Amino acid sequence: MLNALNKSRLSSKGIPSGQHSLKIAILGLSITSSWGNGHAITYRGLMAELVRRGHQVLFLERNMPWYAEHRDLPRTRYGRVELYSDLKELQKRYANDIRSADCVVVGSYVPDGIAVGEWVTSVASGVTAFYDIDTPVTLANVDLDSCEYLNRNVLRKYDVYLSFTGGPILHRIEKVYGSPMARVLYCSIDPTAYSPEYQINRWDLGYIGTYSDDRQPLLNALLVKPARLWKRGRFVVAGPLYPDSIAWPENIERIEHLPPQGHRDFYNGQKFTLNITRADMIKAGYSPSIRLFEAAACATPIITDYWRGLETIFRPDEEILVAEAADDVLRFVRDISNEKRCEIGWNARRRVLREHTAAHRAEALERYILESRSKAICGEPVMS
Repeated sequence: MLNALNKSRLSSKGIPSGQHSLKIAILGLSITSSWGNGHAITYRGLMAELVRRGHQVLFLERNMPWYAEHRDLPRTRYGRVELYSDLKELQKRYANDIRSADCVVVGSYVPDGIAVGEWVTSVASGVTAFYDIDTPVTLANVDLDSCEYLNRNVLRKYDVYLSFTGGPILHRIEKVYGSPMARVLYCSIDPTAYSPEYQINRWDLGYIGTYSDDRQPLLNALLVKPARLWKRGRFVVAGPLYPDSIAWPENIERIEHLPPQGHRDFYNGQKFTLNITRADMIKAGYSPSIRLFEAAACATPIITDYWRGLETIFRPDEEILVAEAADDVLRFVRDISNEKRCEIGWNARRRVLREHTAAHRAEALERYILESRSKAICGEPVMS
C-alpha cells in the first residue's frame, strides 16, 4: 500500500512522490488519560501501529483538568504527543504541522470541535478526516443542531468520515449528510497488551464500563439480578461515575477505575465477561465495543446483549453468547462446561487476531487516504 502511495503524485492535496512515510496529525479527546475515556485505548493502539509502520504521527490534545489529574500514557512506542491550552494556541503553535500533514484526523468530542474542524479543513493540504467514536449519538445531536463538536456544514468539509459504526449508517452519512466518503474504522486492540493468562478465576462474571443511564437497566438485568439470584456467585463491576445511590449486592465487587494496563489481568480473572451496548448503538447496529475485542483477545468468553450486525463481528454460540435476561446469564455461567467455555473464548480470540487488531485499522486508514485522494484526482466530484 505504501509503495502505491509513494509512487503516486496525487495533486496538490496528495502525498508527495518519493515520500517514505506519511505525516499524520490526530486531534483527539485524550490519549494521555484513560480515566472514564475509552477513546484513549483506541488512539494508543492506532498511533503505536502507525508509528511501527514507519509513519510520523502527531497527537494533539486539549489540556483539560479532568485528564490532567489522571494521566497514564506509557511514553514508549508512540509518536509525538503535544498538549495545547485553547484553540488560539493550537492555531498558533501547530498550523505548520496541520498544513504539511498528509492526513489530519479530528476525533469526536474534541473541545471546540466545530471551530477546530473549520480551521483544519481550511488550512490542511492533505486528506482531512473526522473520526467518530460515537457515531449514532453524534448524528442524533447533529440532527438537533446540538452537537458541540460537529455540524452538517463542517461534516461535509471533511474528505472522509471515519465511523466506529458500520453497516447502513455509512450510506446515510454520505447520502443524507453529504459526506464525500464514509468508511468504517472500528475500534481495535493491541495484541501485545491483551492475551490469555492462566490463573485461578476470581469472578464468575465481570463487567467494565463507565456509568451511563442508558446502560444501567441492562447491567441491572444481566449482572445485578443474576448476582441477587445466585448468592454463591462472584461478580465484579469496574468503572467510574456510578452513583452512590446504587445498592450493590454483597457478592458484587466494585472497582472504581481500572487503567488499561490492568485490563488483561481483569479479563483473565473472569470465567465470563459481560458486554452491554448503549441504546443508540443498539438502534444503529454494527457498533462493536472495544471491550468486546479486549476480552476476546484474552480468550475470555463473552456474554452480550444483541444488536444488528453482531454476527458480522462474532458468530453467536461459537464465538460469543447472547443473553436477553438474567436466566440466560445464569444458564451460561453455571451450566456450560469448562471445555465449551474455553472453546468459545479461544474461537473469539482467533477472530480478533484475524480481523480486529490495531494493525488492521492502520492498514485501513492508509487505504482510505489513498482512496480519498484517488477520488479527487480521477475527477469524481468532492462535495464542499
